[in-house]
Amino acid sequence: MKPFAYHQPDQIPDAAKLLTSIEDSKLVAGGMTLIPTLKQRLASPPALVDLSKLGSLKGITDDGATITIGAMTPHAVVAASKLVQSKIPGLAALASMIGDPAVRSRGTIGGSVANNDPAADYPAGVLGLGATIITSTREIAADKFFLGLFETALDAGEIITAIRFPVPLKAGYAKFKAPASRYALVGVFVAKFADGVRVAVTGAGPGVFRVPPMEAALSASFDPSAIAAIKIDNDGLTSDIHAEADYRAHLVTVMAKRAVDAALS
Repeated sequence: MKPFAYHQPDQIPDAAKLLTSIEDSKLVAGGMTLIPTLKQRLASPPALVDLSKLGSLKGITDDGATITIGAMTPHAVVAASKLVQSKIPGLAALASMIGDPAVRSRGTIGGSVANNDPAADYPAGVLGLGATIITSTREIAADKFFLGLFETALDAGEIITAIRFPVPLKAGYAKFKAPASRYALVGVFVAKFADGVRVAVTGAGPGVFRVPPMEAALSASFDPSAIAAIKIDNDGLTSDIHAEADYRAHLVTVMAKRAVDAALS
């Protein structure tokens, strides 16, 4: 690991200023991805900007129609939150499936969403619920936030401060996880709203994506049987040492059916 400067600001504007003034500097939230990357010398930023002192970025609030989760809120807090469990139990369940207890204790929702790992769980929940990403400068709809492999709509110096989730009628998440990393080989989040259903898939391709045919079928009938015959095209899906694209395509339908079951239960 190469030497780097370390900053721990206690105000969001100070963090944003450091991020833009020091070229190639990196933000640290939970550090679950960045620290191993540094240790393996896959990245060597000149400075790290640690957000852990920004207490305003932690916590969960409710305004009735939506739940807002601060960017520095750990996965374990989301999973154990009685508010999230009662309002969006599918999101609490998703948080409980991330990594292991150590990862859930340190990792944060904002860090996961900003990193946009193609096999991470939270992008599926954020896109599946049609959430809004709140940053230090603006608000970004989930449908416009995730752009591709580790790529998002965030500008240089822009920091996620919170994520606002609309409360669905029903929601569920299911994933087939890699046994070692516990990342999703395929994870599917399903959310039912008064105006229709959203289905978001993670782990299957280079980034999280929606499945319109499943959304249409589940909007007509919110039951696993409604999507049982829907086949996913494996074109563009990931093939690696863990699973081939055609197997991941098959898993999308399987996990989507389980996610609907979870939502109904």
